Amino acid sequence: MAEAFVSVLLEQLASITYQQIEKEVRLVAEVEKEVADITSNLKAIQAVLEDAEKRQVKEAIVRDWLEKLKDVSYEMDDVLDEWTTEILIQQVDHLKKVCFFVPSNCFCFGQVNRVIRRRDIARRIQDLSHRLNEIARERQSYNFLNTERVFEQLERIETSSLIDLSKTFGREDETELVVGKLVGESSQEERNPLVIPIVGMGGMGKTTLAQIVYNNEKVKLNFTKRVWVCVSDPFSEVKIAKAIIADLNKDDAPNSNDLQPLLKCIQRNIKGQKFLLVLDDVWTDDDRKWEQLKLSLQSGLVGSRILVTTRKEEVAMMMGVTSANMIHLEKLSEQCCWSIFYHIALAERERDESKVLESLGKDIVKRCKGLPLLAKVLGGLMRSKKTKKEWQDVLSSKIWGLDKVEQQVFQPLLLSYYDLTPMIKRCLLYCVTFPKDHIIDKKILIELWMSQGLLGSVGNKENKMIDIGELYFSNLVMRSFFQNYEEDEVGNLALFKMHDIVHDFLQYLTKNECLIVEFKDEEERIELPANNKLGHLTIMFANSGPFPLSLDHCQRLRTITTFYCSITSLSRKLILQLKCVRTLNLSGNHIEEVPDEVGVLVHLRYLDLSWNKRLQKLPDSLCNLVNLQTLRVAFTFVKKLPEAIGKLTSLQHLDAQGCECLKKLPDSLCNLVNLQTLRVDWCDRFEKLPEAMGKLTSLQHLHAQYIEDLKLPKSIARLKSLRTLDLPVVIEGEGEGSGDEEGLRLSDLRDMDELQGKLEIKWRGKLKDSAASDAEKAKLVNKKHLLHLKLGFEWMESEGIQEAVLNALQPNSNLESLVIDGYGGSTLCPSWTSSLINLKSLTFQDCWVCKYVPLSVLGYLGSLETFRFEGMWMVKKVGFEYSLDHQVILFPNLKQLEFKRMWEWEEWDHHDENDATSSSPTCFMPRLSTLSIMDCPKLKTLPDFLPRKTPLLQNLIISRCPILSQSCKDRQGPEWSKISHIPNIQINEETDEEIDGETDEEIEEETE
Repeated sequence: MAEAFVSVLLEQLASITYQQIEKEVRLVAEVEKEVADITSNLKAIQAVLEDAEKRQVKEAIVRDWLEKLKDVSYEMDDVLDEWTTEILIQQVDHLKKVCFFVPSNCFCFGQVNRVIRRRDIARRIQDLSHRLNEIARERQSYNFLNTERVFEQLERIETSSLIDLSKTFGREDETELVVGKLVGESSQEERNPLVIPIVGMGGMGKTTLAQIVYNNEKVKLNFTKRVWVCVSDPFSEVKIAKAIIADLNKDDAPNSNDLQPLLKCIQRNIKGQKFLLVLDDVWTDDDRKWEQLKLSLQSGLVGSRILVTTRKEEVAMMMGVTSANMIHLEKLSEQCCWSIFYHIALAERERDESKVLESLGKDIVKRCKGLPLLAKVLGGLMRSKKTKKEWQDVLSSKIWGLDKVEQQVFQPLLLSYYDLTPMIKRCLLYCVTFPKDHIIDKKILIELWMSQGLLGSVGNKENKMIDIGELYFSNLVMRSFFQNYEEDEVGNLALFKMHDIVHDFLQYLTKNECLIVEFKDEEERIELPANNKLGHLTIMFANSGPFPLSLDHCQRLRTITTFYCSITSLSRKLILQLKCVRTLNLSGNHIEEVPDEVGVLVHLRYLDLSWNKRLQKLPDSLCNLVNLQTLRVAFTFVKKLPEAIGKLTSLQHLDAQGCECLKKLPDSLCNLVNLQTLRVDWCDRFEKLPEAMGKLTSLQHLHAQYIEDLKLPKSIARLKSLRTLDLPVVIEGEGEGSGDEEGLRLSDLRDMDELQGKLEIKWRGKLKDSAASDAEKAKLVNKKHLLHLKLGFEWMESEGIQEAVLNALQPNSNLESLVIDGYGGSTLCPSWTSSLINLKSLTFQDCWVCKYVPLSVLGYLGSLETFRFEGMWMVKKVGFEYSLDHQVILFPNLKQLEFKRMWEWEEWDHHDENDATSSSPTCFMPRLSTLSIMDCPKLKTLPDFLPRKTPLLQNLIISRCPILSQSCKDRQGPEWSKISHIPNIQINEETDEEIDGETDEEIEEETE
């Protein structure tokens, strides 16, 4: 960790020197010699730190020397940060243009204060220089090796190829066994859901096995509800109950922390359901905590199951499990560990190269102790080692000789950790501020790294800090320090966890600097250690009341973060004790007011007040935080942001989503030239965005979904760096809005070629004569990062203009999903449809003019997996128009085909395959797995191709189609022969009215 601190300090010194020389910013006098001495000493120390970091594991005297270095580094980081802040304030003041100036007492007093602060900075720099001289001299007595490394440019990893490789190897038998127990038949006498525990030591792959089973297709089809809850330690009944409800039906969740209402909600939502509940990582064997939860789970149908992962057999016994249903995970064989290791470390190399390294690799794999986690970690480490000597060095490392039990488990992790660059080491260590098993948002983590100065300086123009954070993250993924990934809508890793062994390892490395405090009950009082070494503090389960800890001896704190707490107030004294804090995360509490003193926290870069439902106002002093980079006030009742928010010149991320009372943003917000992300989605009363938003030239992500009638200002056309436009682009038609000169035109999107993810365009009213020309000028074809496109038409008018507009809106061939809504053209498919070679999902809805659906026209879309038709009111036929002179496969990858609300649809129009004169494809939808037909009251038959052309069809859903339902009756109807081979058939003959009536009767019976 000291190694990374030194790197940060050297970068800060270089930045300050640049400001002083190149920009002639001279604020702190008479310290040029000290700055030069500090730089020289830090470089000399940096050269030996790699050896010192390794030796400290066994040598206490080296550990003490590193502690002295860290103490000085912390203080130096503070004073240099204050110096940088003074430079920033002067630059901001210099940019202010004034027509006249009248000196005042307040101005003079402010100037005097600044002079005093700068003299204090000079004095502290001189003192730190003397102390660092002593540390530099002392290093010579330890005979450190000069092992300064030149780190190669980091490899940008395609992380998706490295995720969960252990799922492929070594657990096939266990997977089959668990799936069999989950989907096996149950006896009618079975009252409680059957509990099936997976038991094994840490790192054995229990969670991975549970994930494989949870996503198994047989398991998915067997249960109507599936719920995954990470339990961890301590076992909180309320937290678990809330997590279950969130998966079952979050809209029905009681606003309560009392257990009984939550348990009743669970009972209500699983009644009549066959459910699977996974309780991952259970530690407690206290049956009193389990009993109430167990009783609430008895409302489900027979065949419901509870899958538990745990390290302790006592947990399984407490849950009433018999030995027959207990599944023990044993260590993987050496061959399975080798397979995991090989696929990460060697599979992508040339065969001759990997052959040379295989024997060494197999010796390294012997150190995995049969744990798949360690096989992945070592594979990630060796992936970056190119030469045979590098592999031999790892095999002969002294770290393998550590004799303590915990260090033996950590040996592979230590090897991989020491191989990281200094800055990535610190980024990894910072992850220990999250609780065990916490789901971490990658974007938030990168913002936290940035707040701690771990991603370089703001002035780094070659690589933006966010991009550096992405690079660091991908390297940690490659090393398998993270796991359990979830992707966002564009396929990027968004959420993840750390294995609890990795978390234990990081706690071992940071035991004097990072602390997680857990409150077990309301009366508990906890005193923090008085050693003044604490840098990062995490608080969990603090009950309602003031901030629960005294920070009198914590002057070095850089981070305070809370999880599952109910803190109601922050004292002024507390705020004044946080003068060194960079990251303050108080989200999810019950805070009503933020003291004005928050404005003196000059080092603060990350402030999260989100989900404090009682918070209505932010202090104006917040605008003094010139270093603030991230501000989150999401899901609070804040009515307005401070008018002077434009003074926060370092602000990059502003999150105000879900602020129900927020109506607008201050005009000064448009002065935030570094702002990259702005979120105001879910703000119900929000009225408009500032007209001058075009000044936010750094803005990359604008989220403003779910706000009725929100319009984009015309100036947004200047935002060429915009990547996310997460709100509908509304184009006003004739007679709408306030005129051409003010309203946004589709052509204003022409320069936004960085747009990625999704884009929704809606036309309001009758299309203008210029609509097609504007659509062509939008140049969607140039937006190669755009993956999801929705086009919504409104006005029922002549079809010619709409067809012209649609044909002019050709997207890039990288598009993956397309929705066309309300289209009034008679030709369903635009001319460019066949160019969408990567299209996976296509939806037509409420296309009110179309009378015929020619499926075969779209059959050449080789990547298409999902095809939906909804609200095609006038369609009478869905047909296959073959005009082929050779045999082909149509819809080769289509898996899901849906028809809904097609009131006039009567028949399928297709060629007779027995007709020798007809030209039909060799195969039609060969991968189709689900066919859904709903609300099609006139449809009489199913297509003839079903039994012969769709061998993989697993699911057929027919709902509220009375004629078709009669034709498909089990073994009786004329259509039965077409569908008898399909494993899962759901036919619902009821109308909406009948279903509603039955629900009402059930409610009346329950009330009685």
